[in-house]
Amino acid sequence: MGRIGEAVEALARVIARLRAPDGCPWDRAQTHVSLVPYLLEEAYEAAAALEDGDPGRIKDELGDLLLQVALHAQIEAEAKRFDLGDVADALREKLVHRHPHVFGGAERASTPAEVKERWEELKRKEGRGLDLARPALLAARKYLEAHPEARFSHPDLSPPASPPTDPEREIGALLLAVCSLARDWGVEPELALRRALEGLTEDHGA
Repeated sequence: MGRIGEAVEALARVIARLRAPDGCPWDRAQTHVSLVPYLLEEAYEAAAALEDGDPGRIKDELGDLLLQVALHAQIEAEAKRFDLGDVADALREKLVHRHPHVFGGAERASTPAEVKERWEELKRKEGRGLDLARPALLAARKYLEAHPEARFSHPDLSPPASPPTDPEREIGALLLAVCSLARDWGVEPELALRRALEGLTEDHGA
């Protein structure tokens, strides 16, 4: 076993010890549901570290995110359903399956866009529809990625003929304006977008 495998096994043993009857009361009390806020928090903190670019911070935040994965896997191991090794095996198999241009006999992909298109096609063949468990804005983006032909417009919004100099800033301002309007109208924007997406899945069978 290599260094990485040994490190992961050592981590799994530490998590199991924390969850043992004579382990840490806090760790023992956790469930899948109680850990969800921490999982989301660590994911956002890891994303911020990646944007910051500091290797030390990235390593630290990825470790915190890995802790959440390991805790959830340990909860399942205690129920004798699967463990951290099974999670890694399932991920490896998925990556091999979804990269036939690398591991199989499919034609080589020449661009990241082509790889992404093939990935989405494989997910559609697997019956993977729109996942509304994720934040609505992310779900909307994933829906549009899976349906590149989809176009949406609104009578009160006329996009410019060409993208602005700083499109990220402009989109951020638009989203903030939508949230402000939602507040004025007494609407929860996350819920409004989620309901709009639910209508799309019914119409398109996503």
